[in-house]
Amino acid sequence: MSRLAETLARLAATIEARKGADPASSYTARLLAGGAPLAAKKMGEEAVETVIAAVQGDPAALAAESADLIYHWLVVLAAAGVSLDEVAARLEAREGRSGLEEKASRPKG
Repeated sequence: MSRLAETLARLAATIEARKGADPASSYTARLLAGGAPLAAKKMGEEAVETVIAAVQGDPAALAAESADLIYHWLVVLAAAGVSLDEVAARLEAREGRSGLEEKASRPKG
């Protein structure tokens, strides 16, 4: 297993452990208490910051913002009740297909 996969698994477990925790004691618990809408809003902010770091060509900032983005993405998944295994299944279903082909096969609308 890659270092990133191991880190993601540990972080996802920590986020799950924060469900139901006191929002005053944990930023993750606060995001989860706000549900998917709050977590998604924060994820959107981090996505913009990640894009800015990429456009500016700052590798250190890009790595830091990417870490923030991934953390918030995991919180969004947890808040919405979507597991990493569900995401992995979607990725696995796309393996071996052209990205253009896969996109064209999605329902319109």
